[in-house]
Amino acid sequence: MDAVRTRSPADLELADETFMSAAELGAYTAKLKAAKAMKALKAEDQASQARAELIKTLSKTIELTPEKVQDKLRVAAEQGKNELLVMRFPNAMCTDSGRAINNAEADWPDTLTGRPRQAYEFWRERLRPLGYGLSAMIVDWPDGMPGDVGFFLTWVKLHV
Repeated sequence: MDAVRTRSPADLELADETFMSAAELGAYTAKLKAAKAMKALKAEDQASQARAELIKTLSKTIELTPEKVQDKLRVAAEQGKNELLVMRFPNAMCTDSGRAINNAEADWPDTLTGRPRQAYEFWRERLRPLGYGLSAMIVDWPDGMPGDVGFFLTWVKLHV
């Protein structure tokens, strides 16, 4: 009967790599998971900072004129469309995080703040009299929750 031979660590080498023990492999896996989690956390933090900066920017009013959207409207009409996304903003620009918009409540404009409010008022005073409609809807659902809001200018497409 042959004696049981134990292998030396040198016998456990694959090419020029030393074979990892189960504990070493577990530690390596844990380090990879930790690195991925840190990377995801950093990306999430950067996204959060960018979102906060966007909200701060959108809280300030700007000068609005029909010329700012006229070229985009013309292109959309030439493509046979009858609506155009003219503004997208975080639901944080609504006092109720977009709940009234999502539920199509009649008073949803009252929840708007900053530039979205300014855009709505511009539509109401300048574009609605010209026959344009405005629809607002939640356009993004991160993790199943309401996210960004979109404003769409609409118009009747006449068939000639």
